[in-house]
Amino acid sequence: MKGCNCNGILLCKLMKLFVFVLMLSFRAVSEILNMNCIVGDPVPILHKYYQSGDVIIAGILSQIYIFSNTIHFHEKPSTDLFYDAEMVTQLYQHILSLTFAVNEINENLQILPNLTLGLHIYNSNFIASWTYHASMELFSTQGKLIPNYKCETENNLVSVIAGPNSEVCIHMTAILSIYKIPQFTYGSASVMNRKTQSVFYHQMFPDVHRQYNGILQLLLHFQWTWIGILYDNDNNGERFVQDALPVFSQKGICFDYIESFPLITSVNDIDKMVTEGINRYNSISKSISNVSIVYGEIETMIYFRMFSTLSKYEDVSIMAKGRVYIMTAQMEFTSFPFQRNEDIDLLHGALSLAIHSKEVPGFTDLLQLVNAIFVLENGFIQGFGEEAFGCFFPESMVDREGRVSCSGEEKLVNLPASIFEMSMTSHSYSIYNAVYAMAYALHNMLSFQLRKTEGVHEAIHSFLAQHLWKLNHFVKIISFNNNVGETVFFNENGEMETGFDIINWVTFPNLSFLRVKVGDIQPLSLKEIMFTISEETIIWPKQFNQTKPLSLCNDNCHPGYRKAKKEGKPFCCYDCLSCPGGKISNQKDMDNCFHCPEDHYPNEEQNFCLPKSVTFLSYEETLGNIFISFIITFSIITILLLWLFIKYHDTPIVKANNETLTYILLISLLLSFLCVLLFIGRPHQWTCLLRQVTFGIIFSVAVSSILAKTIIVILAFMATKPGSRIRKWMGNRLAVSMVLSCSFVQTIICIVWLSISPPFLDADMYSMPKEIVLICKEGSVVMFYCVLGFMGFLAIISFIVAFLVRKLPDTFNEAKFITFSMLVFCSVWLSFVPTYLSTKGKYMVAVEIFSILCSTGGLLAFIFFPKCYFILVRPDLNNKEYLRRGKN
Repeated sequence: MKGCNCNGILLCKLMKLFVFVLMLSFRAVSEILNMNCIVGDPVPILHKYYQSGDVIIAGILSQIYIFSNTIHFHEKPSTDLFYDAEMVTQLYQHILSLTFAVNEINENLQILPNLTLGLHIYNSNFIASWTYHASMELFSTQGKLIPNYKCETENNLVSVIAGPNSEVCIHMTAILSIYKIPQFTYGSASVMNRKTQSVFYHQMFPDVHRQYNGILQLLLHFQWTWIGILYDNDNNGERFVQDALPVFSQKGICFDYIESFPLITSVNDIDKMVTEGINRYNSISKSISNVSIVYGEIETMIYFRMFSTLSKYEDVSIMAKGRVYIMTAQMEFTSFPFQRNEDIDLLHGALSLAIHSKEVPGFTDLLQLVNAIFVLENGFIQGFGEEAFGCFFPESMVDREGRVSCSGEEKLVNLPASIFEMSMTSHSYSIYNAVYAMAYALHNMLSFQLRKTEGVHEAIHSFLAQHLWKLNHFVKIISFNNNVGETVFFNENGEMETGFDIINWVTFPNLSFLRVKVGDIQPLSLKEIMFTISEETIIWPKQFNQTKPLSLCNDNCHPGYRKAKKEGKPFCCYDCLSCPGGKISNQKDMDNCFHCPEDHYPNEEQNFCLPKSVTFLSYEETLGNIFISFIITFSIITILLLWLFIKYHDTPIVKANNETLTYILLISLLLSFLCVLLFIGRPHQWTCLLRQVTFGIIFSVAVSSILAKTIIVILAFMATKPGSRIRKWMGNRLAVSMVLSCSFVQTIICIVWLSISPPFLDADMYSMPKEIVLICKEGSVVMFYCVLGFMGFLAIISFIVAFLVRKLPDTFNEAKFITFSMLVFCSVWLSFVPTYLSTKGKYMVAVEIFSILCSTGGLLAFIFFPKCYFILVRPDLNNKEYLRRGKN
């Protein structure tokens, strides 16, 4: 065989055994037996009465044997074959728990005072035909296989306890259900195909879907989303893949690989299956997942431990030890004797589920008393003692090379846990409870029968003769507290109502190990938290340095990023993309980013929302200070000009330009500068109502005053013609009327605006990313532009009229200056509209203030500064002679 240098007979013998055990599942052995071998009358290897009694419980305890010689199936197992068997020593505890429970019940006169409970143990060796054989022998006279012929008055069969493999239970039920015998199974739960069979079938294993859910809760708790699956290629394994894995996927779990243990259907295909198995293990060893689920039966642990052995003799890398294995409750620590020196580091830090159990008082004391002589004298096979203690008995035919003679003082307590555990396992605890369940059901049935008869012996005789099938009813309704104070009962599906313990495996260099309970999954009947785990007490594999392992397809997407699916990969594999502008993600592995609340904005890392600051054009900020400075400066200049014109009101230049209109214009310009103060500072509802209306009316007064000045210039020129009737229109009445009428129209527009949809205070959440801007909304945008439009209409009329009369002969003709001022005014407000619409936040207010100051300042400069030149710089020109000369 490849990779095997047969330098010694022992090594080659070991390798033949290894390859055979690795590739043969126990169901395959049965199939090979049926297809390729002629079987006459196989009998169990182990077939002993440990204790006889009035009634017996038959235990079909399928111990594991693999023969190290060439494979033979004998009509009757020979003595040589018997002693050349490789025995799984760990399962001996199942037998001891069975006998321990029977002895306790027989010593307790409160349960079965008038009956002695006995037991009969069979070994089916996980072979279907042997299971059927043992089942039929239960209904025969001891030592004779004649079904339905039983002449004994004692040893009446009342129940069968079978396990730990589900295949054993299925084959057993096919026979026992015909006789309506109550059947208890421990270890792996099987699926009954017939309702008539399930009536007599009671599982010490809880609902398997509860175990699926427990594994899922474990994965979700530690956020392990990228895992591997390794399962037995049998009905239970297929059921796990079909039922559990889709649920896992719905909860966000992905699978790096889903592989089954190798299965062989023919002896001739062993080489092919070995190659296939090695390739499969190679692919598993290359997995990047740090967590793997091992779903199997009790014998799966033997295959699992052979990974280490495989790496020594084949060119294949061992599966990474730096991995957390999650094992199912069906599995226990089992091994062949040739594995006793193999390291068990693969199990260090592993987690497993186990049927809830407690240490039964007195059981450990019993184990401490068991020695090699006890094993031999109590009728069980001496192979256990020889394999467990590594010795031989004088009458034994076992190969004595490397062994010493058994002294009889060898004790179980001195064995490492890898050979025999001193604490009661969950399977042994299930057997213990099954025996007590049967005993209490028998007690209740006898009590019921006793009420209908006159004496105890009549009740027992009637029970044994006719009413065994009625025992199933009493099993279904049984409920009792065992010796550790736990309630034992079955639900309507015949399943024991119990939970699971979560076990952490801790191994040691001396091949011993501890199974530490770190959590539990409560039964459905308890209204408590279903899943609890103490993460702090878990010992992880050494490669993780006692930090919680991660098992992800890729690193988590940190806050500020979102997941993006990778093409051709499972949904657990993804890229991480940063959130787009204005959005955040505040948790790991978010599918989408989201907007902050309206009053918050994202921070730079886009993983947190910060509250927006409330802002407005305030007096304290630089822009506000600049505007205040301009307002004060222009207001002072306007006041000085008003004072100057009042002081020189008798001069020709003041009188020539209509003194009243000059005063009105200066006052309206002063008010225009001051109304800008309504636009600065924290806005309120009253300032929002006043600012646009006040600005509109005051500006209308100013522009209408300029329009009146221009018209007065035209009328003044026309009035100089002889016989003109226009002279009577010259005066303050016409000017004031024009100003009032234009202002009245603007006032009406503003009143309509305030009546229909007035301006209001609003908070702009969106214009500025980090600020909430307090602004005054126009209300009706149409009315706002009507106000601006009317001012623009007056300005354009003034510009046109002033442009037409700019060259009229007059000494102090201000039409030229009005033309320039209106040109500036119209330019400013025409550019205001697009600028205003394209600006956001408080800068919209700044644009409007700037437009008001520029247009008002332009009017002030172009209309009044030339007059100040004549008044202050050239007073010699400000006289009647110059006026008269200019007119001529």
